[in-house]
Amino acid sequence: MLSQKRDMDAAKRFFQQALQTVGHAPEQVITDGHRSYPRAIREILGNEVLHQWNHYLNNRLEQDHRGIKQRYYSMRGFGSFISASRFCKAFDEVRQFFRIRTTMKQPVSLHQQREMFRQRLVALQALVQAAS
Repeated sequence: MLSQKRDMDAAKRFFQQALQTVGHAPEQVITDGHRSYPRAIREILGNEVLHQWNHYLNNRLEQDHRGIKQRYYSMRGFGSFISASRFCKAFDEVRQFFRIRTTMKQPVSLHQQREMFRQRLVALQALVQAAS
């Protein structure tokens, strides 16, 4: 019972802080389905707010970090915060290096993507070899 009250209080504080930060209630809220969210949303944001729950859609950051998660699960986590920071910085730099950028959502064929990836891989290998 005490745990449920703490969860409800935390959810209310979160939505109250979000409301104060944005300045208005959103049209919809997507959460991971925790049992205290519906009531907290009704009490803090109002009944007009559409509440949807989906375990995977609620957090874009989680989706963005999916690649990192796949790497560190196989390593059984990080030994320290410093090693996690070092890994994430290098991982993100390499990922951004290989990322295909387009203007105006131009379609890029799979053949073009492979060729751009190959060219960037050769460039990265040359950089690493020059640094050694």
